[in-house]
Amino acid sequence: MMKQLFNIEGKIALVTGGSRGIGEMVARGFVENGARTYSTARTEATCQATAKALSHYGDCFAIPADLSTLNGIKTFVQTFNEHEDKLDILVNNAGVMKGAAFEDFPESDWDQVMDINLKSLFFLTQQLSPMVKKAATDDDPARVINIASNAGILPPHRHTDYAYTASKAAVINLTRHLAMTLCQDNITVNAISPGLFPSEMTKTMIKEYGEKFARSVPLGRIGAAEDVASAAIYLASRGGAWLTGVNIPVDGGNVVKR
Repeated sequence: MMKQLFNIEGKIALVTGGSRGIGEMVARGFVENGARTYSTARTEATCQATAKALSHYGDCFAIPADLSTLNGIKTFVQTFNEHEDKLDILVNNAGVMKGAAFEDFPESDWDQVMDINLKSLFFLTQQLSPMVKKAATDDDPARVINIASNAGILPPHRHTDYAYTASKAAVINLTRHLAMTLCQDNITVNAISPGLFPSEMTKTMIKEYGEKFARSVPLGRIGAAEDVASAAIYLASRGGAWLTGVNIPVDGGNVVKR
């Protein structure tokens, strides 16, 4: 039994924003460990290319979609239903970051960040909940894993990402709320709050401040793909079956330091 604690082989997983960055890291971890994994992202070419690359390691499929609106979410869910009749693991990772000075921060950027980082997470979970419930049993709950950020826990070094930090703090609290709602259906809801990882979103930051930032991290480096993938695998496996409403900072100790 103990040897199977972190086994996710044969499970069906969906990773939003799975074409790059944290989402791609999690998707690859799932694929390599035997989960039948679907990846969705807005840019069709990138979504398809990433799924094709990950297919070298196992079963990975792309369903391009715009999840920033309820209509887009409903269209995606309808398409997903044509492929599967249940969903063991939902990873809400899709996100965007916008920065501007306090005096100049535009409403359009605020709305875009909130729509993608927070609104889509709630409504996708809502719309997929019938499929997630079908996968849930008393012995093996279904899982919802929300990707937040350590910037949602502590004030960030950068001071212009107002909507991003607010949305990620909301994701952490919404995770707790959903955990209490969905536990009655044998569904766990947990969050992961990554620190700095290499991605399209962070490439400029890493180029300018990466070495300095790494030295400031208690464990002395920025994140690697295995770090966030292993956290997601833990929450998705038997090892994490009795956790719900939990937020796990995967940031090398930064939240402890501050």
